Amino acid sequence: MSVQERKARERAERERLIVATARELAEHQGWDAVTTRRLAERIEYSQPVLYSHFRGKREIIGAVALEGATELAVAVRAAAATADGPRARVAALARGYLDFAERNPAVYDALFQLDGGLAYAQDDTPEQLKDAFAALLESLGEVAGDGVHPGLFTEVFWAALHGLATLTRAGRLPRQDAEWRVELLVDRLAIV
Repeated sequence: MSVQERKARERAERERLIVATARELAEHQGWDAVTTRRLAERIEYSQPVLYSHFRGKREIIGAVALEGATELAVAVRAAAATADGPRARVAALARGYLDFAERNPAVYDALFQLDGGLAYAQDDTPEQLKDAFAALLESLGEVAGDGVHPGLFTEVFWAALHGLATLTRAGRLPRQDAEWRVELLVDRLAIV
């Protein structure tokens, strides 16, 4: 292995460590606890080393969001794959999405609440975000209904899921009614 290859590998490992540490800190103490100073202390590197990877917290949030988008895509695809038939796939997808949001609050916030400097629904949208949307579209597109653009339907359904996830996490919707809400959403929006 050449010196350049070793340095590139070490750089990639440091970057993964920074992202994993930021994510862990955010999941346990919230995003306000994630500062470049605290990250540098936790990973045992100087702040200049951290800044050689990321220009600041915003880019770190963006890196966590991209990692989370990949995980969200895997989660909703896996959930949908467990069900037979379009309606059952959509219900499973909805449960998988809401479960992901519940289990990964800091990642969910990085994806949808915080400014990570990422472009959504643009030409320069990162592939991880496009794939997360595609994971939703794969199941939702088949239940959009005649004359309804599958992408627009997916956006509306996704917005409803996001609202449910956000309001439930904030304690504004009781958790015990979560399954009823999923069933109502699927019954009203998914045309099968």
